[in-house]
Amino acid sequence: MENLDSDLLRTFIAVAEAGSVTEGAARIHRSQSATSLQIKRLETILHQPVFDRHGRGVVLSDTGRKLFPVAQEVTARLDAALQEISQNSLGGKLRLGIPDDHGQTKLAEIIAAFTRHHPKVELDVTCALSTRFPEDLNKGLLDLAIYEVESPSGHEEVLYEDPTCWMSSVHRSFQPDECLPVALFDHACWWRDVASTSLQARGKPYRVVYSSQSVSGVLAAVEAGIAVGLLGRSSLQGGLSVVNEALGFASTPSSKLVMASRKASECQSQNAMKAAIRGAFMARM
Repeated sequence: MENLDSDLLRTFIAVAEAGSVTEGAARIHRSQSATSLQIKRLETILHQPVFDRHGRGVVLSDTGRKLFPVAQEVTARLDAALQEISQNSLGGKLRLGIPDDHGQTKLAEIIAAFTRHHPKVELDVTCALSTRFPEDLNKGLLDLAIYEVESPSGHEEVLYEDPTCWMSSVHRSFQPDECLPVALFDHACWWRDVASTSLQARGKPYRVVYSSQSVSGVLAAVEAGIAVGLLGRSSLQGGLSVVNEALGFASTPSSKLVMASRKASECQSQNAMKAAIRGAFMARM
């Protein structure tokens, strides 16, 4: 009689959570072909499909829905047992900084992936505007941080690159020669500096009518139609349009989301957290 291998179950969970074989493979750092073979092996053992395929990915079949909670419980118990028994289980405290806008979408996934394997590590997470994160790393106030730059340095690992552009509500039309209402970030940061440089290069009058320290705050003002704002193209959604050409803005640089650790020697918990962060952002790309 054949048995269900925990490695097959982990692959199954990754694909189920990602909703596609390609993204599931990225989460477990395997090739798409190897991941597909593992899913096929699992289905051969069960004599049932675990996924229903559709054009944009996969969804759980009836068999898959029955298997999924069992697979989660089994792998979680195995991980907990390994950490309890292993003499090399990680402990201590890890201080992480993550931007608030990315924290809303990625933090839960990162923490879940990390604590599943390292439950004894105490996490101290700062989820805020990332302007001060590089300085906090240098001062030893953070161990690891994610933040945005225009040009990464050698110690900064690029996680995600997002082109920037000026956006407006599709329900509001601004004229090129009017005094343009603008929404900006309210702290000295990369985004505000780039926006100010772009406005000055445009050479036409503008006025700041709204300020916020978060992406969601600037986005809300743009969606409401009270101003234009410089945002990442990833924020472009229904109800918004790019207005660079219509309003005479030149192209603006891409924002690069980077990960860096403090200059002191890295510990195992930092490396483990980096792996969890890479996995979360690889699934987005």
